[in-house]
Amino acid sequence: MASSWSLSSRLRGLFQRKTIDETTWDDLETALIGADFGPDISEAIIEDLHERVDRYGTTDPADLQRMLREVLEERLSKLDTTLKLSNRPAVVLVVGVNGVGKTTTIGKFAKFLKTYDRTVVVGAADTFRAAAVEQVATWAERAGVDVVRPAQPGQDPASVAYQTVEKAMREGTEIVVIDTAGRLHTKAGLMDELSKIKRVVEKQTEIAEVLLVLDATTGQNGLAQAQAFIEGAGVTGLVITKLDGSAKAGFVLSVQEKTGIPIKLIGQGEGINDLTGFTPHVFVQNLVG
Repeated sequence: MASSWSLSSRLRGLFQRKTIDETTWDDLETALIGADFGPDISEAIIEDLHERVDRYGTTDPADLQRMLREVLEERLSKLDTTLKLSNRPAVVLVVGVNGVGKTTTIGKFAKFLKTYDRTVVVGAADTFRAAAVEQVATWAERAGVDVVRPAQPGQDPASVAYQTVEKAMREGTEIVVIDTAGRLHTKAGLMDELSKIKRVVEKQTEIAEVLLVLDATTGQNGLAQAQAFIEGAGVTGLVITKLDGSAKAGFVLSVQEKTGIPIKLIGQGEGINDLTGFTPHVFVQNLVG
């Protein structure tokens, strides 16, 4: 996995130099900005590293590499990245704009949960797109979990969510994962739809998580698109997809700091097993080397 991110190879040469000098700092900042940490966060990281290097009195790039790992891990560990799934059933709403990999993420998430021996049912509540219902059903099948589909095209999404939770309660299924619409004609309409789903489900049980799916390759632009969900959907966690081969790995820290919402899962490939829990220590090791 270490080779997945171009930042690690870019940094490798930098940390193999004989000494830390001005070009080291310039090249490090350029590498961070290039990896989509964003200028403000990159500058803050460089300042923090400058202080540590001065305090430690070192000129060894290997020390700088270790300090960069420490700084990134400290910043990424400020929020609790664990999934809160102790309710029975634990209901997870999955939200996000179309095109970020939301539906495939649901299939991968179901598979991820199954590897921990959890029983899962998926609700296909993006009823406005027939293709979305078919897609989520296909992924649920691949993951080996049940799916609740709309009885007819365009059925009220909240009623599909209700039926899914009802099935879980009746059958003792541990986790409910509900797909939601990625786009309606208006932003207000979309948020109203999500609010209605939440209201209906909350009459049955608590909602454990609202996970927002973001595409790492869109970087900062993707964050702007997702702002409506962050403001209106009560998002509790982020899922970053398409990190495989992405030069945008810095987006992970940037998005967590800008939103104040923890990253819970990351996707690093096309396969059904390519979604994993987010562990700052492991992520930083892969990123920095």
